[in-house]
Amino acid sequence: MGEALRRPARLKMNITQHTLDTPYPVGPVHCYSAELAGELVLFDTGPPTEQARDCLQRELDLSRLRHVIVTHCHIDHYGLAAWLEAETDAQIWLPYRDGLKIRHHRDRLNQMGRLMGEYGFDRSYRDSFRGAMEDESVFPQFPERFKVVEEGLPLELGIEVIPCPGHSQSDLVFTSEEWAVTGDVMLHGIFQSPLLDVDLESGLRFRNYPAYCATLKRLAGLRGKRILPGHRYSIESIDQNLLFYLDKLLERAERLKPFVGEANVARIIGHLFGATLTQPFHVYLKASEIIFILDFLADQQRLYAVLTEIGLKEPLVERIAAVAA
Repeated sequence: MGEALRRPARLKMNITQHTLDTPYPVGPVHCYSAELAGELVLFDTGPPTEQARDCLQRELDLSRLRHVIVTHCHIDHYGLAAWLEAETDAQIWLPYRDGLKIRHHRDRLNQMGRLMGEYGFDRSYRDSFRGAMEDESVFPQFPERFKVVEEGLPLELGIEVIPCPGHSQSDLVFTSEEWAVTGDVMLHGIFQSPLLDVDLESGLRFRNYPAYCATLKRLAGLRGKRILPGHRYSIESIDQNLLFYLDKLLERAERLKPFVGEANVARIIGHLFGATLTQPFHVYLKASEIIFILDFLADQQRLYAVLTEIGLKEPLVERIAAVAA
């Protein structure tokens, strides 16, 4: 990426956007810093790369950093949390459900293996998937002294915390009167996979689809704020951004209608993609998407009721009719 892209962007508010390159297909990631109640706060950290560390050291006075607040624990959003914990006096704040994943990491991997087996994935794949999840390419070092956002973010910072699960079970949005830091729940021109996971409170599969339906109402409530996403560009219209995602969901649901009632997701992937998907993590991403869409096809009215409530059903009428046909 060019130097102009990496330069911090002053956003005419009390917040600055920092753009860090990543080695991942999603491309550069945005972090945000702000002076709140006289304290320097960083939202998300970027990936665990030397280039990202150098960028934060160049663009922030790390000796003044007091809080690092993470939207969700995916590698490009929390990857430098442990390094910042070691190098600064900042308190690291993570979402509650990510804290559960950290404390129960091995148990979660065991349960994920069981879950993948229930969807038709054989032992060889499950072993490969676990290997990918156990090295630091997916989960870099966790911070040791983190606190849970939902249990005590300082009130004087003036940040409202809005749970917005769907993309993952832990997604949080952080808002002020003017802006909202949205992580991966609102991205320009991206249909991000809602990730298959275990709900460590119940031991059952986390249900992304009803969670996303509830989240839609919260995202619609951000109308009027400046949206600060984790990737791509700033969001000019919340409604247009949501409609892009929903249109893609309905388009892909139409293609998956022949597989309604099929429990073997590994077989569906083989039918749709043959041997073209080879990386264990990429297979997992596609399995996550398929399960999410099959959940939607089994309970379509839940989504349509929310779209009616937030005023977004009408632009999707033709696509909804194609799914129902």
